[in-house]
Amino acid sequence: MRVIVIGKEGQVARALAERAPTHGAKAVLLGRPRLDLADPSGIEDILEDMRGDLIVNAAAYTAVDQAEAEPELADAINGIGAGVVAGAASSLQVPLIHLSTDYVFDGNLDRPYREDDAVDPLGAYGRSKLLGEEAVAAETGDHAILRTAWVYSPFGKNFVKTMLRLAKDRAEIGVVADQFGSPTSALDIADGIFAVAKNLLDRPQDRTLRGVFHMTGTGFASWARFASEIFTLSAQLGGPSARVRPITTADYPTPAKRPANSRLDCTKLETIHGVKLPSWQVSLASCIERLIAEMRESGIS
Repeated sequence: MRVIVIGKEGQVARALAERAPTHGAKAVLLGRPRLDLADPSGIEDILEDMRGDLIVNAAAYTAVDQAEAEPELADAINGIGAGVVAGAASSLQVPLIHLSTDYVFDGNLDRPYREDDAVDPLGAYGRSKLLGEEAVAAETGDHAILRTAWVYSPFGKNFVKTMLRLAKDRAEIGVVADQFGSPTSALDIADGIFAVAKNLLDRPQDRTLRGVFHMTGTGFASWARFASEIFTLSAQLGGPSARVRPITTADYPTPAKRPANSRLDCTKLETIHGVKLPSWQVSLASCIERLIAEMRESGIS
């Protein structure tokens, strides 16, 4: 299985490259400057040259707060660019897996969101990602849109790595306690993507495999609870740790409003694709162990 991945430095793209051999696959990563979703000219030609069995769009404008000041750029990358990739996939007659986000919802429900719940983004980032979902659906029927949330990994910038970095210099860290979601390992997302990809390729006429699906780690937590678990696991391995001081969203104002409830119901993905990601605590433990080992190897623990 030769999978063409749009995105090169992002967490999921790097996870796909790492996990590909486990699934008997080859992941070919494409990113800037060769392929830039903000400048989509030539995308179809590049993808045709790559000759993949399937395309995964794991690239995105993800600066949630900055998007409030740059909505046009967010729309260009997450919306228009995503549509161009989907159009290319349709022309090449290959399936497309497109990553989306919990930010397409307003977070006001008192239960996990299902795929058929009404979308209502709170900010520019969420609107741009919804624009991308709509563009993908309009350009190709052979797609699986996977919404995920609270992504972390040993790669790049993310909440887990930020907490460990801050704990080296602070005894106490204030963390928002009134926003809830499911911490999700990028490596688990990669495993899930390969499973979905195999289903799409093996059963090209099965329409139930196409459409929108939710894919997050099993279970949920607040950001404060997530941080507490990070520090507990790190301390057990002799890594950096700090006390968590629960604060409210109002105590930590940001340019972009976040959904208070980011929990996603992943039943549809499990029922139709047979994919259920592990407990977030289990996957977090593996990530922390790896990060602490890397700190020790680099001499910065």
